[in-house]
Amino acid sequence: MTEIRRRPGDGTGGLHTGAATYEALREQAVALRREGLSRRQIRDRLHVHNNDILNRLLEGEPAPEWTKRPNAKDDLRARARELRLQGMTYDRIQVELGCSKSSISLWVRDLPKVDHRSPTEQGRDAAFKRWAHEAPRREEARAAAVEAARQEIGPLSDRDLFLTGVALYWAEGSKSKAYRRSETVTFINSDPGVIGVYLAWLRLMDIPRERLKFRVMIHESADVEGAEQYWADFVGVRPIELQRTTLKKHNPKTVRKNTGTDYRGCLIVRVSASCDLYRRIEGAWCGIVGSAGLTK
Repeated sequence: MTEIRRRPGDGTGGLHTGAATYEALREQAVALRREGLSRRQIRDRLHVHNNDILNRLLEGEPAPEWTKRPNAKDDLRARARELRLQGMTYDRIQVELGCSKSSISLWVRDLPKVDHRSPTEQGRDAAFKRWAHEAPRREEARAAAVEAARQEIGPLSDRDLFLTGVALYWAEGSKSKAYRRSETVTFINSDPGVIGVYLAWLRLMDIPRERLKFRVMIHESADVEGAEQYWADFVGVRPIELQRTTLKKHNPKTVRKNTGTDYRGCLIVRVSASCDLYRRIEGAWCGIVGSAGLTK
């Protein structure tokens, strides 16, 4: 065992700090520290009264818990963390504890952020995120299915177009009632594709262009002039040749979704002197219904 020699008056309690002596002394200091002794107890036990040397001997060894001074804010910090885990905001914790938000932020910064949304809101937001993630794939699949169906149609025969036009009219056109006979062919729709197919059907029925009357119907709060120009261009007439536009009154209590630059209202297409045409449409529709195994 290395001999520990002491030299009086050298500030180490007479300890001569050679390399071998220092290492032996450090082993003793570390052992005492791990037994739970305080710095003062180790100093007195080893007779090392030089703080610099004592610091070197105990370097890397944590102090025992019982030697640590209590912090006046330890209880506040613990309570702040507890409240944060319960879901409280910084403002509520500040009111509860009376401490600054900067302190609260420092104390709880390692904790998970509080989600203030209701379960319904969380579920809705999760669904939106999932949809946003899947939307491109869904849209690609949708576009592929639509294109495949379009390719299946191919050219329309006159019979195909005739049956299509009859079905379109019976779905979207005006109809005569037993209590109110009005056998006038009047068709209304907002879809340019539907209007285009209907006009092609009228040509198939040999209806002269001069028997067609066009009128726009649109909300008064929309771009009326722009809609008139759009439909006039679509059917190949001048806006002045359109009949007087029908304006639908705006109800401020109603939230309209048909707004924006793509909203152009509806186009009404009326065929003058159309009693015979109407009766042919009605008869053809009854034939379609009967051929489907139904009664009309």
